[in-house]
Amino acid sequence: MPTAETDALTVAGLSHRIGGREILSEIEIAVPAGRFTVLLGQNGAGKTTLFSLVTRLYGAQSGAIRVFGRDLGAEPGRALALMGVVFQQRALDPDLSARQNLRYHAALHGMPGRVARQRIAAELDRVGLAKEADRKIRSFSGGEMRRIEIARALLHEPRLLLCDEATVGLDIRSRAAILADVRGLVRDRGLTVLWATHLIDEVEAGDPTIILHRGRILRQGPAAAIISDLGADGLQGAFRQLTEAA
Repeated sequence: MPTAETDALTVAGLSHRIGGREILSEIEIAVPAGRFTVLLGQNGAGKTTLFSLVTRLYGAQSGAIRVFGRDLGAEPGRALALMGVVFQQRALDPDLSARQNLRYHAALHGMPGRVARQRIAAELDRVGLAKEADRKIRSFSGGEMRRIEIARALLHEPRLLLCDEATVGLDIRSRAAILADVRGLVRDRGLTVLWATHLIDEVEAGDPTIILHRGRILRQGPAAAIISDLGADGLQGAFRQLTEAA
């Protein structure tokens, strides 16, 4: 698969088995830099497994993963430093405050104290929670926790943000706010985002879109082009055509 110099994330020939069962098969994707790219698939499609391989929670059994040209296998530290991650499962300590959770993350990245304090303050302000910094996490709503997790993922100023079902379990208003915030980061900061979701209404017509089904890539390209190529009346119809034929 040709790789453009502007690709933020490339995955080539990636397969993965768990307990003898194939979870991903010959995954080939290229995520363009500075764009909001959607990884669209039903629950169980393999989205979280793919994220686990890209973030090295799992070791790749085959294939290659590159982050802005850095090979994840050969240069894991440099590749991982370019990424921020928001996992599907909550990953905040409920007995610590928002500020304490972010301080811990900053320490893991070796950030000097003064720099960490500045970035923590700036990110909490950006997500509208600066005045709530010393509240324990358990007292926040689900939407607020997600905003804190996004703030934490951005502390070390990554170039690529991975979001795995970041709006799962949220009400409509909170879901829309999180999505608007992350899209704003792409627009205003030039951040690259890979957004994994099963919710078709989170995809816009111009979004580079990767449709993953049962561990295989069925189609990738701008959402509008996928719809047009299949002669569908919308992404829901295109998704149905592809998955029913697979």
